[in-house]
Amino acid sequence: MCRGLDSLPSTCLERAKELKALFGSLLQKSDHSLNSQAKKNEKHKLNREEPFTWKESFDKLLSSQNGLCLFRAFLVSEFSEENIAFYLACEDYKETKPSKQAAKARNIYEEFVRSDAPREVNLDHATKAITKENIEEPSESCFDLAQSKIYTLMEKDCYPRFLKSPTYLEVTRKVKSG
Repeated sequence: MCRGLDSLPSTCLERAKELKALFGSLLQKSDHSLNSQAKKNEKHKLNREEPFTWKESFDKLLSSQNGLCLFRAFLVSEFSEENIAFYLACEDYKETKPSKQAAKARNIYEEFVRSDAPREVNLDHATKAITKENIEEPSESCFDLAQSKIYTLMEKDCYPRFLKSPTYLEVTRKVKSG
């Protein structure tokens, strides 16, 4: 999966360009895969129909490792990668053992939710306050409201732009002509 895209903006843009180039090369040969681990795991291969399923729904895009990777690269290019990073951190948090929830909840809050956080996501004051209160006694659902708001923001704002982006359109064009 695409990780480590949280460095300087110019580096992020370079990484997004690398990912776009990677997708272009993947489309040239259908038996290529995203990485060496993907060669061992069929579900990570780029299926020629896959990019078209991403247009069906935001959930289909997020459930595809390849789609998620390209969407994340798109968000990096728009300087809004913190949204998907927060969403994924919340998904990961839901799988956290109760004994580790408090520390992980604080880390997520400090990185994404608090005012002036290094990767602050766009949440209203009330949602931030509820989330802060929720992490006082962390549970699996303490980020649900904030995560839902960021999901909706991405679905209604970023996702439609992604589908119209040169990156996505180029990938689908290459698949059609492939």
